Parts: sequence; structure tokens; C-alpha cells
Amino acid sequence: MDSTNLEYHPPGVDMNNWKLPENLRWSFQHMAEFLPTATISRGEGPMAQLAEAYRDLDSVILPAAFPGEVPMSVGSVMASTETDGWMLLHRGRVLTEQYFGEMMPGSQHLLMSMSKSLIGAVAGALHDSGVLDTEAQLTDYLPELAEAGYAGATVRQLLDMRSGIEFSENYLDPLAGIRKLEEAIGWALCKAPGPTGVYPYLTTLLRKTAHGGVFEYRSCETDVLGWVCEAASGSTMPELMSDLVWGRIGAESDASIGIDQYGTGVFDGGINATMRDMACFGSLFLNDGLSLTGERVLSAEWIEQTLAGAPDSRDAFAASPGEYLMPGGMYRNQMWFPYAGNDVVLCLGIHGQMVYINRPAQVVAVKLSSWPLPQDPARLFPTLRAFDAIAAALLVEIQTAPATDAPVAI
Repeated sequence: MDSTNLEYHPPGVDMNNWKLPENLRWSFQHMAEFLPTATISRGEGPMAQLAEAYRDLDSVILPAAFPGEVPMSVGSVMASTETDGWMLLHRGRVLTEQYFGEMMPGSQHLLMSMSKSLIGAVAGALHDSGVLDTEAQLTDYLPELAEAGYAGATVRQLLDMRSGIEFSENYLDPLAGIRKLEEAIGWALCKAPGPTGVYPYLTTLLRKTAHGGVFEYRSCETDVLGWVCEAASGSTMPELMSDLVWGRIGAESDASIGIDQYGTGVFDGGINATMRDMACFGSLFLNDGLSLTGERVLSAEWIEQTLAGAPDSRDAFAASPGEYLMPGGMYRNQMWFPYAGNDVVLCLGIHGQMVYINRPAQVVAVKLSSWPLPQDPARLFPTLRAFDAIAAALLVEIQTAPATDAPVAI
């Protein structure tokens, strides 16, 4: 385990400046110091015991993406992408775990939109228990939406981000829907009068196309999904997350979630957690819904249908108006599939948050970051390629293990 502790506390960080590039590394690890949060308890269940089998993964070389590309190593990718911490599990063993700046093993880090995958897991657990019908209309659970743009949409369409709601995710546009949402929840200074709170904001959204069309990434979908989960269960999201997911994955630490002025969770991107615990979460998708402690969190059927997608999931992804640079990929149950097939599954968050799951190689990797820009393909895809390169080397080890006891050098 590598850790370099260089404490730095920017003066006067608040909701008005916490997303400035110079403040991100600190603010992403100290959200509760300037914004309201609620605890997601790990409960009393057993902690996952992560065995350590450290190796030099930094020196693994990435295959060239194009002729003449300057060779990159895993270490150089991590050093050039504002990494706060990264780790990799292979068959439940920690092969590397590294922290930078002031981040430590117990540090909660803002997950941004990796939070969506956790909310999707809560929805999956509620579906498994019969509490939530994914084919039901939203108004079956939320009559408040009967006159809103979401009227007529289904839970399934939220899970796959295929409603017809008008909402811009352009992070660089101060007038985009995502920025208006941040103002409504108190994550940014209000520039104009508008609704206060997550739920009041969601009721103002309008429909632009028929529900059930192409995929379009919209954070508001997850906020409505979380609202539906609360309405269907009669419990708050921190309670649901603790009871159904966080208390069952073998987490070492409590997590937390940002809340609005009324105590409602910021479901689309407000969860804070440790890197090790996110590795435990990712392991569910290697183990057909079982945690590293052997506890059932999600049904094998939920995992299977997540991996399979709908018959038209990839067509809906390809037809999306967004530019996701993932040909052949899809989005299903709040998870990303960057390639054709389902070997690799991702949880993603802006500013460089990633959980990488490679099923054939039995790898789960986590990277928590503080990129200056919300979206940056020049940082995202080298990270993905770095994890692919390690997974490819470890897959060779799996394939050759019956013939030799010696590990393959990577």
C-alpha cells in the first residue's frame, strides 16, 4: 500500500468555489465540511477480508492505440490523470493499492455519478424482493408526476436512461439542466429564481420526445429513480442503501450522501465512499450478485439481465445524441458497457471516477480522481486502456494456471 500524505486545506472552500480545479482534490474528500450530508451505515455485518498479493502493476505497458503512439505505462497514466487513489483486485486479492496527496485508506471520496450505479443496485434489490416493478409507470409510485414531463415513463426507462425528458448534461453550460439542478439542491449559488430541492425541481421538467426512445445520459433520471425507490419502500435512501447494499457488501466504513435543503439525497452524484468499499461493490458483478463475504446482495437474475441488456439497448446507445466514444457499447441498469459484449462493465463519474469490472480476468479496479474538467476523453480512455492492459496480462495467468504454479510476470 503506497500513501503519500501531504495535507492541504484550501481556505474558504464553500458551495460557490468547491468545483474550481485548484480546490477539487480537497473538496472531493471533505464534502461534509461545507455541504450537508447524511450517513449510509455499514451496519453490523462482516467486513470483507481483502488478502494482499502486491505486484508492480505500474510498469505494465499499454498496447499502442495508433501507429507511432509514444508507449505509456500504467504508472504514467495514473501520474498524468490527477489520481487521488487507485487499486486493483484480482480474484478478491489486492494487487495494488495506492493513495496520493492527503487521501488515505479511510478517506471518503465523492463518487460523482458512480453514485448512480449504487442507486441502480438499490432498485435491483427492491425489484428482487418484489417491492419495485421495473415495468410499472412512475405515476404508480409517484402521483406527483401525473402532470409533469415524466408522466407515462416507466421505471425501466429510468434505469436505462431512455425517457424522453428535456435535460442537458452539458457541464460547461451554466444554463444547462445539470447546473440548474445543482442550484436547486444548494450545490451552487442560484443565478435566477427557481425551485428549491431535488423533488420540486424534478416536477418542473418537460418531455421533449416519446418515452422509451434512444439512450441519453441525464442525471435527473437517477434522481427520479431514487425518489421512486423511496416511495415504493417507504424508507429513505440512506436507510435503503444501508439495509440492501452497503450493509451487505462487506464494506469497512460508513458511506455518506449529500442532501438538499429538505434532507433528500442527491442520488445522481452525491455519495461519498472509500476506495476499498467501492472495490467490494464492483465485486458483485463478478460474483453474480454475491458479496466478498458470501452474502446475497443482488439476484443472479438481476446481474444476468444487466449484462444482457434489452434487445435494443445497443441500438439505443448507438443512436444517442451524445458523444460517448464507446462504439458497440450500451447502458443498462445505471451501468456502462464500453465495448461490444459484456466482458467489461463500468461505474463512471465526472472528474475521473471509475470502477472497472473485467469478468473474464476476474478483475475489479477503482480509480478516484480530481480532473480539472468534468469530462475529459484524454484522461478517461487511457485509464480504461490501463486497466484493460492489466486485465489482459492477468487473463493469461488464469489461462496458464492449470499448467504451472508460477505466476505470469506482468
